[in-house]
Amino acid sequence: MKESPQALPSSLPRPGNSQAAEASAPPEKEQKEAKSSLRKLLRTLKATYSQQELENLSEPIISRLTAHPQLKAARTVLLYNSLPDEVSTHSLIRQLAAEGKSVLLPVVISDTEMELRRYTGQDDLHESAYGILEPTGKPFTAFSEIDFALIPGMAFDAEGNRLGRGKGYYDRFLHLLSRAYKIGICFPFQLLPHIPTDEHDRKVDEVLSVPTT
Repeated sequence: MKESPQALPSSLPRPGNSQAAEASAPPEKEQKEAKSSLRKLLRTLKATYSQQELENLSEPIISRLTAHPQLKAARTVLLYNSLPDEVSTHSLIRQLAAEGKSVLLPVVISDTEMELRRYTGQDDLHESAYGILEPTGKPFTAFSEIDFALIPGMAFDAEGNRLGRGKGYYDRFLHLLSRAYKIGICFPFQLLPHIPTDEHDRKVDEVLSVPTT
């Protein structure tokens, strides 16, 4: 039986005030080393699951997400096309588009930047150099129209802190989504007690997963 590093609730709204958030951060070098160690640990944990097991774990997470009132009420949503080691979002993208929601997907345009484009169908996608399916078309820049944003991450904690893959794409981008309700989704083993952060890291409003058994 595979074990999660800890046992946190499966839906984690970010507290408004926290002693942990007020605590002084460790030096930058220590933070980078800690994040690197966490990424290594999480890659090891993911490797113990087959692709089918990850798909099976994804289903109840996506089911909980589609029932979320913030997503139900949203008209314009930012999603992402998942990689094989992430909670699968491919069917979610098609489902929400079929429901009439305006679906946006990120497109990586450089080593440090990404932009958003509107999803118009599977035929409009091409595979990027990173192996991610991305839409073609014009950039979407009306960020204030985005009601809901689904944010990927290698791990999350109870404060809404997020551990990315180290490129910083979302940390540089999230400040533009001032109106959007931001949710991170992850497998249970990606919920950690604490994630080291610095002033550049951006939080999500809520973390959603499934209970461990």
